[in-house]
Amino acid sequence: MPMFLARIMSVVLGGLILFAAGSDSAQAEHEGKLQILLLGDSTTIGSVCRVTHRDGPHLEDVIRLLLAAEKELPPANVINQGRDGEFIHGLLTGGRYEREIAKLPGIDYVFIRYGLNDNSKREDFAKNFPQDFRDLIARLRKDFPQAKIFPTTIIPYLTPENDARINGLIKQVAEDEKLPLFDVYTRYQTELTHGPNMLNYRRYALDKIPEQHREWVKPFVQGGSVVVMDNRLDAHFRDLPSWFGDRHPNLAGYHVIGDETAKFLAKQICERPKTSK
Repeated sequence: MPMFLARIMSVVLGGLILFAAGSDSAQAEHEGKLQILLLGDSTTIGSVCRVTHRDGPHLEDVIRLLLAAEKELPPANVINQGRDGEFIHGLLTGGRYEREIAKLPGIDYVFIRYGLNDNSKREDFAKNFPQDFRDLIARLRKDFPQAKIFPTTIIPYLTPENDARINGLIKQVAEDEKLPLFDVYTRYQTELTHGPNMLNYRRYALDKIPEQHREWVKPFVQGGSVVVMDNRLDAHFRDLPSWFGDRHPNLAGYHVIGDETAKFLAKQICERPKTSK
């Protein structure tokens, strides 16, 4: 049994919390299941993975399945509300929050993972991004007063220096708001020591592929680009400029994120105090 699961079982068996029928340990739960909300950008929703592998499992599935494997935990539903290109200010001012987030039923846990698009799209990023983050937290607290909110670090994506700059702002927001920080960056970076490109897919414009190869790669073309989730074409194209340039997670990357999220969340669920009605 993995060590983290053993710890979870010891907590449960120790009687710190019981998930019996009728338990109100999470008063916001909907239809008998804990509701877990994922907010974020393209590295959360994984839209390209959903095109190449429609049936997944995708990030929300990985988290749900791992939680379900632990029979001591209550049933859970994971809602992935990530969006390509999204940044917090756009979420709050463009109407999507009101349309798609605010009225979700019974949210118990919220993971917020933004920063990459904010860095490129939000003016005066260092000042406005933390304030946008706090504004989103305030909205979530108002709409889902029972929910636990977890500011979440970005994954390795830009340069180490720029990643650290963004994550530093996220950590500061978590401290200021007295919220637990979920650090997925460290686990993801550690996994990359097994292979720097093992967790990102390859997406490369077809017109940049050498002409003599464009016919046989057609089965791999999606929307004008060659797209593969793994290393099967590296033997042919690894020396092309920026062949490894797209750092979005592949299916393996989402298993890393999902595994780390499930470990973190399982501990949070077990430690959540039981409240009386």
